[in-house]
Amino acid sequence: MRSIFIAGTDTSVGKTIITGLLARFLLERGFSVITQKWIQTGFDFPKDLYTHLKIMKKSKDYINKYIDYVSLYNFKFPSSPHLASKLENRKINIYRIKNSLKKLIGFDYVIIEGIGGLCVPLNRKITLIDLLCDLKLPVIIVSKNKLGAINHTLLSISELKRRNIKILGIIFNNPKFENEIILKDNPDIIKEISKEKVFGVLPYNKDIEKLYSFFIPIGERIYKCIV
Repeated sequence: MRSIFIAGTDTSVGKTIITGLLARFLLERGFSVITQKWIQTGFDFPKDLYTHLKIMKKSKDYINKYIDYVSLYNFKFPSSPHLASKLENRKINIYRIKNSLKKLIGFDYVIIEGIGGLCVPLNRKITLIDLLCDLKLPVIIVSKNKLGAINHTLLSISELKRRNIKILGIIFNNPKFENEIILKDNPDIIKEISKEKVFGVLPYNKDIEKLYSFFIPIGERIYKCIV
């Protein structure tokens, strides 16, 4: 089993879509694949996992047997996990998260969608990146290709490098509206400064099938890094 963590430079940058697209890409190449969303906030059900399944063209039955290992915590309040869990008086058990991966060992790939940005606190002591460091998970960074992306992305890269966490590469996710000059420059300057691989830029499109067709070349570049 190989695990890949999809990390965002911030919240609402496109992690859910990228996770689903990558899972579908690997499924279509004959691998057994499942996705995880350790912590969901803003909903009391695994909303993002269901979006993964929709993109993967799988029903909810696909994860029924593994639901306790792919969806560990769902909180109603839309906030950082440490606050959402506090409001419901429920503790996030880090060991439960770590052990969940062992339960999915029968799959070729486990694609894990992150929670917000890398330094989001899971409780008063542990941040998301602390957990990634412990688990030694390779990371794909998803950056929303907009004004401000340079700072957020370079800071995320810097912290990952400081923790010696492997960065597979970066995917830029275009928003609906942004200046074309910024859209073109962000990936170029971030690649030049960071020296990290850029897998590609995903254009804005609400049609999942069209979006998947745009993702295929990105998936091919990722595939070469993980096989």
